[in-house]
Amino acid sequence: MDAATTTPTTPASPASAPLSVDALVDATPDRRDRVVDFLRAVSIAVVVLWHWTFSLTHWRHGSLRMPNPIGDVPGLWTATWVLQVMPLFFLVGGYANLAAWEAVVRTGGGAADFWSKRFSRLLRPVAVYLACWAVFDLALRAGGGRSVLDWGLVVFVPLWFLGVYAGVVALAPFTARWHTARPVLALGGLALGVVAADVLRFGFGAGWAGWVNVGFVWVFAHQLGYWWRDWPGGRAHSRRRALAVGATGLGTLATLTTFGPYPRSMVAVRGQEISNMNPPTACIAALAVFQLGVALALRPALSRWLQQRKVWRAVVAANGVAMTVFCWHMTALVGFLVAYEAAGWTLGDQPTAGWWLSRPVWIIGPGLVLAGLMVVFARFELPGAGGGGARRPQQRRWKSVAS
Repeated sequence: MDAATTTPTTPASPASAPLSVDALVDATPDRRDRVVDFLRAVSIAVVVLWHWTFSLTHWRHGSLRMPNPIGDVPGLWTATWVLQVMPLFFLVGGYANLAAWEAVVRTGGGAADFWSKRFSRLLRPVAVYLACWAVFDLALRAGGGRSVLDWGLVVFVPLWFLGVYAGVVALAPFTARWHTARPVLALGGLALGVVAADVLRFGFGAGWAGWVNVGFVWVFAHQLGYWWRDWPGGRAHSRRRALAVGATGLGTLATLTTFGPYPRSMVAVRGQEISNMNPPTACIAALAVFQLGVALALRPALSRWLQQRKVWRAVVAANGVAMTVFCWHMTALVGFLVAYEAAGWTLGDQPTAGWWLSRPVWIIGPGLVLAGLMVVFARFELPGAGGGGARRPQQRRWKSVAS
């Protein structure tokens, strides 16, 4: 049950105070699927750590480049079948957005109400992030420096994902109605769209069709999140069905990458003409099915684990600043990179033994910079804090940290 429809079980905070993590923990309804929140936090953490540690970050022709070592290490592509978590994020988003849409409908609202609630938290941290970079860039150029658009486009890597996700959220009132009326037709129609776009792209040389799949693939993954919300829990046959879903996705992915025109890696690899992610292919849709099956199969065990207060508290805290972390993690990387080079160390563009041994440095260093950024900018995302406005005592409803 989406927490946006559930009133707190603890007294509300004073009007001027933000709702604390402990208050959010205490207000968690019994029927809440905590696994959704947990997997959202995990997916953000994996993306951040991937960018920090699994990128051969270096300068080339005066600009930062961030290829990965997948193509340099035999068999390393297998890691991407686990660590490519973008489909998982859309799955979680589908679950949360369907819950939010149902809550809006129950109160007599419509699409405008849904968009207002969903975009307010999503876009506020992004707006602050862009405004800060715009001011910094203007200052750089005023001082005779180069624009970040010339040397550091990597800091805007999060924006492509947020832009696509925002588009999928905008469609949610329509896709949710479609799911409610014709769930099988909705999901099947999207799957057919994914296949048709790839057939046009790879079979008939229509390159533009690949970009059509930016819509079909991610809406398909989001639609799977609706099925997740409808999934029965706590029954043996449900577990078997979950394993069957996972096996179907994994088998389809293995078939496509073995006999089809698709590379095995689920992320872009330097030197490869085709990427499964940019634009997305049917492989990403199959990966979403696989991840859904795994999530549903692990759901009972994870749910029991997440009942522990200290574990759930960590999940609530992480989700409370998830968008801020996502927006600023590449800025933290660049900030540490500047300090790293200023200290006399050099960046490598090959996955040597020394490069692998240095990976912990690229967790701790950017992590410290990000912690400093969070002190300044997390307030714009936290409910009731600096950028979020005052809370209404006894009336403010518990907001979903997965929403």
